[in-house]
This record gives sequence, structure tokens and C-alpha cells, in this order.
Amino acid sequence: MAPVGTAVQDHVALAEIELCGELIIAASAARERLSLESIDEVLRVAEERRTGSAG
Repeated sequence: MAPVGTAVQDHVALAEIELCGELIIAASAARERLSLESIDEVLRVAEERRTGSAG
């Protein structure tokens, strides 16, 4: 058990959780299934490719 007051943050995991949450919100608001393009937009795939941040 970790000592009280000690917090370990996994920034990659937190980012993935945030993206999953955004995807769930988009899917619940959609009237139909999300297209692959819509999913990519929610996950900011094109933005990552443009900036070269992926990887």
C-alpha cells in the first residue's frame, strides 16, 4: 500500500481516459453510429498527424 499523500500520475493513461470520455460523449449525442471520420475528429487524429505529435 502506498503511503498516504503520495500520488502517482500516469499522464499517458490520463490522456487516454480523457479521449475515451470524449468519444463516449460524442457517441451518446449522435443519432447514428459514428463514422470513422467522426471518431478520428473526436480523437484528434488528423491534428496529431499534422503536428507530428503522434508516436
